[in-house]
Amino acid sequence: MKIRDLMTKEVLTTRADASLKDTARRMVEAGISGIPVLDDDGFVVGIITESDFVNAEAERRQSWRRAGMLRFLDRRESIPSQERTVGDVMTTKVITLGPDADHSEAARLMQKARIKRLPIVEGDHLVGLISRTDLMRAFARPDEEIIEEIIDEVITKILWIDPAKVQVTSQEGNVTLAGRLETKSDAELLVELTKRLDGVVSVASNLSWEVDNTRSDMTGRPPGMPRPNW
Repeated sequence: MKIRDLMTKEVLTTRADASLKDTARRMVEAGISGIPVLDDDGFVVGIITESDFVNAEAERRQSWRRAGMLRFLDRRESIPSQERTVGDVMTTKVITLGPDADHSEAARLMQKARIKRLPIVEGDHLVGLISRTDLMRAFARPDEEIIEEIIDEVITKILWIDPAKVQVTSQEGNVTLAGRLETKSDAELLVELTKRLDGVVSVASNLSWEVDNTRSDMTGRPPGMPRPNW
């Protein structure tokens, strides 16, 4: 499934010069844990997440302790400023994807980088955001939608099989295929292609076939053919 079909298009964003306190308040009110940081041209220059806030707070408290000790030792030292902006703590190395990438690629990137969301860009401009929650929608498709794709796309358009020959059922993504096909290879392909569809959890095959064309031995002499006389 394409990312553009799953991504959130109305994305909350912030700027690098925005107040940390104001950004945190907006994120809490929206119920989200991370937002992209854009420049004046709409380009993604960073991302700020809950982890960045936690790290910033830890650093701030450490700075307070250091400043307190220095002030005690040297009266000329002053406590560091507590005012910080998004640009001070945001993550600048941002992984992005295009809207036409497959959702499985997004899942692999998130798992590899151990992140929860990816900004989606088109021509370097932000067009959406995809999160782990968005990706879960690909695996929560209705059974009716899964059955329709198996019949219309896999059976009819890809394998050119008469859909009347196959009975397809699905319960919570657990698909069952039944019927009698012309060849064993058609049955095996149908099962394998069905397994790859979004939302399919398992595939049970009750398929049979007229001809087992997977056991043809093309290296020997066909039965009944006389031995060459040379």
